[in-house]
Amino acid sequence: MVKDKKFLSVALSLFLILVIAYSNHFENSFHFDDFHTIVNNVAIKKLSNIPSFFYDPGTFSASVNHRGIRPVVSTTLAIDYAMGNGLIPFWFHLSTFLWHIGLCIILFLLFRKLLSNLFEPNLVKYIALFGAAWFGIHTAVAETINYVISRSDVLSTFFILLSLYLYVAYPAKRKSYLYIIPAVIGVLAKETVFVLVILLFFYEVLFEEEMSLKDLFRKTNFKGVLRVIGRLLPVFIAILIVQVYTLSRIAGQSASYGMPNPIGYYWLTQSYVWFLYFKSFFLPIHLSADTDLHVITTIWDTRIFTGVVFVILLLIIVFKTSVHKKTRPIAFGILWFAGSLLPTSLAPFAEVMNDHRMYFAFTGLSLSVVTTCALILERRWAVPNITKARKRLLFAFAFLVIGANAYGVFQRNKVWRTEETLWYDVTQKSPGNGRGLMNYGLTQPSKGNPIVALYYFQRAQQLLPTYNLIYVNLGIASSALVKNIEAEQYFKIAIQLAPNEAASYSYYAQFLANLGKAEEANTMADKALGFYPFDDVALDAKMRALQSLQRWDELNAVANKKLNSYPGDPTAIEFLAKAKIKELAVIDTSRLKVTNTPKTADEYLNLSLVFYNAGEFSECIDAAENAIRLNPNSADAYSNICAAYNNLQQWNKAKIACAKALAIDPNHRLAKGNMQWALTGKMP
Repeated sequence: MVKDKKFLSVALSLFLILVIAYSNHFENSFHFDDFHTIVNNVAIKKLSNIPSFFYDPGTFSASVNHRGIRPVVSTTLAIDYAMGNGLIPFWFHLSTFLWHIGLCIILFLLFRKLLSNLFEPNLVKYIALFGAAWFGIHTAVAETINYVISRSDVLSTFFILLSLYLYVAYPAKRKSYLYIIPAVIGVLAKETVFVLVILLFFYEVLFEEEMSLKDLFRKTNFKGVLRVIGRLLPVFIAILIVQVYTLSRIAGQSASYGMPNPIGYYWLTQSYVWFLYFKSFFLPIHLSADTDLHVITTIWDTRIFTGVVFVILLLIIVFKTSVHKKTRPIAFGILWFAGSLLPTSLAPFAEVMNDHRMYFAFTGLSLSVVTTCALILERRWAVPNITKARKRLLFAFAFLVIGANAYGVFQRNKVWRTEETLWYDVTQKSPGNGRGLMNYGLTQPSKGNPIVALYYFQRAQQLLPTYNLIYVNLGIASSALVKNIEAEQYFKIAIQLAPNEAASYSYYAQFLANLGKAEEANTMADKALGFYPFDDVALDAKMRALQSLQRWDELNAVANKKLNSYPGDPTAIEFLAKAKIKELAVIDTSRLKVTNTPKTADEYLNLSLVFYNAGEFSECIDAAENAIRLNPNSADAYSNICAAYNNLQQWNKAKIACAKALAIDPNHRLAKGNMQWALTGKMP
């Protein structure tokens, strides 16, 4: 019991360190892809949209080039938005943090199970706890926890390891296939769940079939390997079916700034990236939110040599450690590390390296590292009979490692505090990253530094000459400096580079609206809204253009549309008020026209519609009755009277008017609808 209390106190101490390490991150702002998947994504702002997350790729992102089916991610984001009643970073960060804690618990249970037959029981739980804590409080992991949309990594890793744990811990229940359920959920969070099949395969081979990697290539073990494959077919098929569905819902996408090429050099570069990730586990001192490493296009580069040698050494270690039962967790952890990196290593991504990719990889690497540490201790010190002094030394070392990482987490949280602090750090760590320079430039106009912004945009342009957003921002900065000719040229280049990207058109529309070119602005805004109907900038530009064009009905409709998507939006409220004032002015003009011209039935009918649209229902009824005096068979006039009485909630009068309209024209569509409204006796 005393030992259990001691273990519990250690576990609680580590949990407290984890909470303290992340205590300064809950108010950190949204960054990078968070804007098109969260901030500007109206789909997550209504819980009623959750069903559409499962079939509509447009609900994942406001950007055409980043749409997809990740409903588990979108659902959690929608819940966060609802909990905070808006884009309150605290709720989004809290949600990710809780999932991370849950993952650490699963990791502890999984490590304890994998090591249960290899070390003394009391030692196993401390090894497992140290491994889970090292991962949970690792400095590099902060890159994923702070980046809200990288929750996809947290969620997919959580469900992959939950599935693996259920498979490992409850072999008798495998026939129920319950372990497949978390895997299927994981596919709906990110496309990396196929790695689970790799993990299960090597778990079966190393721990249940008790074969080394060399044994896999022996003919005598061929049937055993086939048995393993057969046992894993159900989970493979389930994952495949769901993955095919999610991918089939996504249209072809490509980043506007191109993909790395050629693929052979990309693969060679990945060997060096693996080395950098591995090194970061022990020395996470050069983390960057957006690295400037590019595909290395010469085979004689020393980095390629370093990477290839590293991968060869990993293979040697895996083969050697897979031979003996006690060292197999080391082999399994390295295979886990490598397998988690395969999806982004084999398929050419625009970003050669991303620090958040270490999240899943480090869950496996931590198993290898703590197992190695335990074996060294067991060999050098008689662990079961270890002296108190050495125990204190071990705990001191463990807490030194954890404490150093916790300090690193706390410092990285500061870097992720705002857009300016994050992208300034990127410009220092990755000066060759054009996107980082551009994003830092974006933080300067609000500080009254458009010239500084233009400088960073121009530097970014030199590094990424085909990235459309750089030209959009060059246009914005040039416009702020009243360099309108240059600004327009930049916007047009952005459209040429990304003709299917809403931002290329929306900011150009904003620029044209500010210049008073209303017709052109309206056209550009419509093109932007064609790609994303809820584009905030395009809606504002369109409202400004419609005001200039004095198209009040359309302005009223667009303002209401924006308010429906962005409740309480001050710009939409302002334009809606302007449209209302002008609409009343139109009513006054119509009154004068009717007073001073022949009073035909059609003129009265049109006037009744004007009053109805303005919400003046009594005057609508009066005008329609005047139309009926001149044309007693006007079904339209009776229908207008019915609709007006409905709005006044005078249901009996509404029914009488609609009955008269339908007596004249039994097929009158509006009269039928208005009659149904009157019969229900409630406002819609």
